[in-house]
Formats: sequence, C-alpha cells, structure tokens
Amino acid sequence: MAIQLSVAARNGLLDAIETEWGASPILKIRTGAVPATCATADSGTVLATLNLPADSMAAASGGTKAKSGTWEDLSADAAGICGHFRIYKTDGTTCVLQGTTTDTGQGGDMTLNTLDENIGAGQAITVTGFTLTAPGA
Repeated sequence: MAIQLSVAARNGLLDAIETEWGASPILKIRTGAVPATCATADSGTVLATLNLPADSMAAASGGTKAKSGTWEDLSADAAGICGHFRIYKTDGTTCVLQGTTTDTGQGGDMTLNTLDENIGAGQAITVTGFTLTAPGA
C-alpha cells in the first residue's frame, strides 16, 4: 500500500513551498532540459525573468495550490525555445522549484502564452497556468 496523507497534511506541504521561496520570488524561464535537481547548476539561456507577486500562490486547498496574481515579464530577455523554469528565492540564485514549460494545453508543469514555446526578445510573456499538487492522496 502506498503512503497516504490527509488533505490537511498535503495542504501544509504545499504552503511550506511558498513559505520557502518567500515574498516576491523570481521566476526564470530558460532554454533546454530541466537540470537533474534544484541543486544542479543553472543551464540554458534565460529567456524571461519574472518578479512574482509578494503573495504568489493561493492558499492550498484540497491538496492543490494555484498561482495567484499576474505572472508576467513585459519584455523577454532573449529569443529562443523555452524548455524549463526555475523559481528562486528573492536573491535570484537559490532555486526552490523547477519544471517544464509549454504553451497552454500542451501538458507542461507551467503553461505560457507562447506559440510552440517560442519566445522572441522583447516579447511579453505571461504564465497562463501553474498549479502544484501534493503527493499522497
């Protein structure tokens, strides 16, 4: 039998992630594959840097936690095909969470307003979907 967690325990895990990255974390969208772990050095080119809202996620409910507020970069840093993202503490260097990026409806961990994950330099980038789901249901 797999380990199961109560909904309250799952919500607590998710809320702890937001607490770990703190108020106003930084999201960087990068080219290439997701590094092996958050402790692995950054890889790929930074395509967009988003300063997230101070309260960047809604309170966890039912074992899930969704983005809160507007997550956007009005002018992308570089052109390229996005492959992954990393969310850092406010220092911009301590990775707390990472995953894949896709355009809406394509199944990535985070969805963007891009066509075929292609970003142009100076393009406005908006995160259209991001939800964390705790294990152990």
